[in-house]
Amino acid sequence: GQGSNWEWTFLIFQTVFAATAATIVSGAMAERTKFVAYLVYSGVISLFIYPIFGSWAWGNLLLTDNQSWLAVMGFHDFAGSTVVHSMGGWLALAGAIIIGPRIGKYTKSGTMKPIPGHNIPLAGLGVFLLWFGWYGFNPGSTTIGDKTIAIIAVTTTLAAAAGANSAMLFTWLKFGKPDVGMTLNGALAGLVGITAGCNNVSPTSSVIIGLIAGVLVVLSVMFFDRIKVDDPVGAVSVHGVCGAWGTLAAGLFNSAGFSMKQVGVQLLGAGACFVWAFGCGLILFKIIDMVIGMRV
Repeated sequence: GQGSNWEWTFLIFQTVFAATAATIVSGAMAERTKFVAYLVYSGVISLFIYPIFGSWAWGNLLLTDNQSWLAVMGFHDFAGSTVVHSMGGWLALAGAIIIGPRIGKYTKSGTMKPIPGHNIPLAGLGVFLLWFGWYGFNPGSTTIGDKTIAIIAVTTTLAAAAGANSAMLFTWLKFGKPDVGMTLNGALAGLVGITAGCNNVSPTSSVIIGLIAGVLVVLSVMFFDRIKVDDPVGAVSVHGVCGAWGTLAAGLFNSAGFSMKQVGVQLLGAGACFVWAFGCGLILFKIIDMVIGMRV
């Protein structure tokens, strides 16, 4: 029907979030996915997989009398570390597993061959566009344009900067030289990590959250390479792993005071997301693979 202006605002904002969750998946399956398969899974994620989990955590934001089970328990995910990022990340993991690695990525002898991106400046631009977009993502989740968004913009910026620096330094120490790609992913890791708690942690805490995310993303990328899951852009590590970290961090660094109960709810929400997204993802991608084929 003819909803109010506010309802249209809420609709378009949430539509972009749903789109974000779906596009995260494409990164982990890049360079080997059939276009038709991409269209089908994007539709299923946007229409079914994303909204159902979203309703568990956020279903009472517009319809305040909804009994959304995670929200009722006090689950805190302000702008979607779990609802958007982990959702996309765990779906991406399922997709990368079902579709298998790019040809030539893992040799018969078990070694890994890096297949780096061809245009690092464009990758850098992409990351800065994402960083810029995050000022809509996090401050925008107040769903109101007033002065409360300033602190959210600050925590978001600090975490991103901290993540870029810690990823750069950690890579430098571990491999003897800094790496552009890892540094860029460190910025995204910090952004994903602060997304859940951007409105309820202090600026100091946001720096710590970002520093940890930047190291975590590097370790995670190395882990998925070791178990031979080919994720060309590190989407599973950036969004899945750091999304779970951000969700936990929103409980650990809660400026209203630490409570074990809150941390427990955060862990439950992150776990529920993994089970739902990864489980649905395996089923979805397996069916697509059987019916139309996943690989180009």
